[in-house]
Amino acid sequence: MARRDQYLITCEHGGNRIPPRYRGLFADFEDLLHSHRGYDPGALAMAEDLAGALDAPLIVSTTSRLLIELNRTIGHPSLYSIATRNAPASVRQEILDQHYLPFRNQVETHIREAIAQGKRLIHISSHSFTPELDGEIRNADIGLLYDPARAGEVELCHRWQARLKAQAPDLKVRRNYPYTGKSDGFTAYLRRCFPADEYVGIELEINQKHVSNQQRQWRAFRLQLIEALRQAMTD
Repeated sequence: MARRDQYLITCEHGGNRIPPRYRGLFADFEDLLHSHRGYDPGALAMAEDLAGALDAPLIVSTTSRLLIELNRTIGHPSLYSIATRNAPASVRQEILDQHYLPFRNQVETHIREAIAQGKRLIHISSHSFTPELDGEIRNADIGLLYDPARAGEVELCHRWQARLKAQAPDLKVRRNYPYTGKSDGFTAYLRRCFPADEYVGIELEINQKHVSNQQRQWRAFRLQLIEALRQAMTD
């Protein structure tokens, strides 16, 4: 019997909040918190719209990635930021236990439960990227990140890209850009936990230049992206 698809939307970088207990660590980094390094502008709104349109569970964090990077594996050099990496080991462990592990475990548990019910879990992780980084202009409006070795991810991203091209030919949609889908990240970790016929993990990356547009244009952009996904899933 064919598996039924179930969807899960996550947003790892939905805000730049710092819990009061750790604000002292950020006394010299307020500007950083409000930059693209502190959070992903627009990613939360995109995630909320996706979850609503797909009637999917939504798991989000609005704590800044500068406290701890939810999209990195334990041991990665970027797990802790410039503000937290030199904190006492006990403080870093506390942050890991109270902010990193609960989020990651909640997502993983949800996937396991869906698979146990005979479903294929399609996970879309909502992110955004700055239009320019280190003097380089990012040449895309939307990025779809996936593992080229997993057929379900390849198929969905190709279909999504094709639908977007048909609906909005002026939008530049690139696959595995501005990052590669196989690089260290939450979806990459989850692929090691679940087989390809049970878990499909896609990182959606949107160019933050669209977030700063007028609200009507930004809303239309999100709706366009969601409609293309709906059609891609029924092709």
